Amino acid sequence: MTIPTSAQTTYPTIGNREDLSDMIWKISPTETPFFSAIEKIGTKAVNHEWQTVALDNVNTSNAQLEGDTIALDAATLTTRLGNIHQISRKAVGVSRTQQVVNTAGRGNELSYQKMLKGQALKIDIDSIISGTNQAKVTGNTTTARKTASVLSWIKTNTDKGTAGGAADPSAADGTGTRTDGTQIPFTEARMKNVLQKQYTSGGKPNLVIAGPFNKQVFSTFVGRSTPMEQATSRKIVAAVDAYDSDFGKLKVVPSRNIRARDVLILETAKWAVGHLPGSAMVAFNLAKTSDTDQAAMVSEYVLEARNEAASGGVFDCTTS
Repeated sequence: MTIPTSAQTTYPTIGNREDLSDMIWKISPTETPFFSAIEKIGTKAVNHEWQTVALDNVNTSNAQLEGDTIALDAATLTTRLGNIHQISRKAVGVSRTQQVVNTAGRGNELSYQKMLKGQALKIDIDSIISGTNQAKVTGNTTTARKTASVLSWIKTNTDKGTAGGAADPSAADGTGTRTDGTQIPFTEARMKNVLQKQYTSGGKPNLVIAGPFNKQVFSTFVGRSTPMEQATSRKIVAAVDAYDSDFGKLKVVPSRNIRARDVLILETAKWAVGHLPGSAMVAFNLAKTSDTDQAAMVSEYVLEARNEAASGGVFDCTTS
């Protein structure tokens, strides 16, 4: 077929209105698995401190003489731990002209940008506290303060590589970091090893966080190496989102924010994120120094490791 001679088409025509949808489709992820799973608390100082305590070791020889003179046992003392608040921020500027022109999909451009920056800041925080191998840094006028991440605390209950210098932090106090070793596959046997250690230490883990590759590996555990078909619902189930261990049920979630080589096995009640008053997520406009409206989103936060021996991790896992 051919177009009739002199027929007007859209190609040369001037004046056709644009067709721009008012929907803005965002593909970037917004999940923050670790940050969302743990308690949020208020804090009062840059150096946030707390105490932990452990009962005496079991004494199976605890048999005493009738009428005996009682000797005192050593007092059960607490351990004082602490972490440093970290400040993270996002800032945005929108010109006066952009603020007043007609836009699609949003009303106020600056408000829209502040909303997006707030979501991005929350992901930054989750990635910092769960996905970095970071020790605490006190900071000064030229060095930013840093909060010790979860990897800086977990020491007691781990399963790691046996080569390449793999090592847990030297002390479970946020002052050291993990030493990564040669990567080996994530297996159910490795996870059970950590779960047993946690139970022995007194922990009650309830959450497993894994990167996308090892979350799929997890879905092959406990006889799930092949998908199961549910005839009644006409669907195939190939994922595992809960795990019934010998020591309790655990929820299993994927995370884009942790390191792909780590699998965290956590008792979430033993972790918290603290914020100084009014510092959880603060939005404010910056001084106007140009023909641009500027704003910042700021959060000042600290990770509280209430007792790392309740949690654990399978480390140095292969990622492909």
